[in-house]
Amino acid sequence: MSRSLPRVRASWLGSVPYRKAWDLQAALVRERREGGGEDALLLLEHPHVFTMGKAATSDHLLWDEEERARRGVEVVWSDRGGEATYHGPGQLVGYPVLDLEQLGLTIPEYLERLEQSLVHYLDELGIDSEPGAPGLTGVWRGGEKLAAIGIKLNRSVVSHGFALNLTTDLGYFDGIVPCGHADLRPTSVEAVTGRPTETSAAAGAYARHFEAVFAVGVDWVPAASLGRPRGTPVRT
Repeated sequence: MSRSLPRVRASWLGSVPYRKAWDLQAALVRERREGGGEDALLLLEHPHVFTMGKAATSDHLLWDEEERARRGVEVVWSDRGGEATYHGPGQLVGYPVLDLEQLGLTIPEYLERLEQSLVHYLDELGIDSEPGAPGLTGVWRGGEKLAAIGIKLNRSVVSHGFALNLTTDLGYFDGIVPCGHADLRPTSVEAVTGRPTETSAAAGAYARHFEAVFAVGVDWVPAASLGRPRGTPVRT
């Protein structure tokens, strides 16, 4: 008899402020660690925000407070790994909350699969890309960064994740030193292909590659059901 695939609950959350998504991840991590939750894949986009990882410093912020206020960019100091990055409209953000021990994965294996899932999705769009060289996580094309990755491990439960530039306004990256590397520039799917990609549609297409690369089954659920045991009624 074949072994059934591990299940991951996926949800498209739409546009969510960074702190709200961070709080949801923290709740899911806590429940997963306590044995009452399930693995999840949160797919969303954020309003304009610079997030500063554990390795970030104030020198990585290039726009002053007045300029950030003029452009409507929030700054959040986060508990994820990495340095500074930008999130905003037209960017697909993915936050897998997974128990790596249950999936039998090490951190290097997890990062490799996360990068590969993005490479496979970009290949579907006709874009040749590759994981970063040692010390440069993320997904790249011709030396330009298409997707950033920053994670946090809480015992065996991983959170945070990736940000893939679809129709992102790349000018906002001028306000930071992206991922601590002033000489490495971002690009986007639209810049490469000349075609717009709608973020919610990208979420559904990407999830299929996540499912295949991680060898899991993805179950789409309403956002309100996240953190609830299966079968719990959800008020609508």
